[in-house]
Amino acid sequence: MAVGTLTTVPVRAPTQVTRRTAGAAMLLAPVAGLLLAVPAGVVLWAALALGLGSVVAAALAVAALRLGDRALHLDGLADTADGLAASYDRERALAVMRTGDVGPAGAVALVLALLVQVGAAARLAELTVGADGPAAAAGALDGGTVGAAVTVMAGVVVSRAMLAVACLRGVPSARPDGLGAAMAGSVRWAAALVMLTAVAGVLAGVLAVLPDAAPWWSAPSAVAAAVLVTAVVLRRCVRRIGGMTGDVLGAVVEVSLAAALVAFAAAAAS
Repeated sequence: MAVGTLTTVPVRAPTQVTRRTAGAAMLLAPVAGLLLAVPAGVVLWAALALGLGSVVAAALAVAALRLGDRALHLDGLADTADGLAASYDRERALAVMRTGDVGPAGAVALVLALLVQVGAAARLAELTVGADGPAAAAGALDGGTVGAAVTVMAGVVVSRAMLAVACLRGVPSARPDGLGAAMAGSVRWAAALVMLTAVAGVLAGVLAVLPDAAPWWSAPSAVAAAVLVTAVVLRRCVRRIGGMTGDVLGAVVEVSLAAALVAFAAAAAS
């Protein structure tokens, strides 16, 4: 369920979607995210190795990520932004989110999210390998180039871990049906805490052995930043539309990816 929902990898659908299955899938979301992170990291590494510059490399990496997740989460971000901006009436906001059309608020949210994601990834590349310099093409296998790619991959994994946070017990569903209803409240707090600790610990260990990547402590910092923005989004959605939906899950992924990459870039610059 995690792989089939979050990636374009063809897998057999689960025979039945129970609350237990949904909760387990959300806890495994970082693993599914790794299937998206690796191609994005390889594209970033290759673009930097070819000397294409940090901005182009970052844009290509984000584009590769979108090919891997069908831009599903971007669609959710746009729908959520449009719904929250449409009306203070709950039913009206939910109706706007159902339409699928992208309005002004959704368009602005998409542009801002992608700008921050690409900008933060580009800054990481500049800090680790000086990707705009003439030596970038000759450094295909140097530690900085690999470190930049791995750090961006870490941001993708962190963002997918936030799906479990959005599905914690106590977070209601805004609708009685749909993806949000199946996922809402399916993750235990203790299980989510263990998963987040494991993600932060594993990523910190990986970064620690790459001297030209972001510092090891940037991993828990990125997780904390992602949790913070996820909590802000969830609080807003619960107050305005009564809970989370499938679109809100997409919004959580996109804003937490931006937050994680910014946290990694800030740590690398320190």
